[in-house]
Amino acid sequence: MKNEIIPVYLFVYLVGVFLAAVSQVLLKKAAQRPHKNLIEEYTDWRVILGYGIFVGCTLLSIVAYKGIPLSLGPVLEATSYVYVTFFGVVIFKEKLGVKKVAALALIIGGILVYSLFG
Repeated sequence: MKNEIIPVYLFVYLVGVFLAAVSQVLLKKAAQRPHKNLIEEYTDWRVILGYGIFVGCTLLSIVAYKGIPLSLGPVLEATSYVYVTFFGVVIFKEKLGVKKVAALALIIGGILVYSLFG
């Protein structure tokens, strides 16, 4: 079973990466809102939920490493760039320029190369 990839753990890891991107959206939404003071800023439900999701994602990663090789984690983590870019364009109306598209293509290409030949 050494270095054997178990699909359910692969799925768990990817769900964790996706949820981490969702938590980043929550934190950015909270940062864009005006707050009266520092206490109100850190007790915003979006901040609490965002950090709670981050903790859950860490736990998912720990569980996932039972069935995926340690070397695969950073490769799967790179999928977060795709999620964050998608959320940036859809939710925050950010522009998707040629450089970002090229960078995403390189990231996806690297993931595919590692997955197929690594």
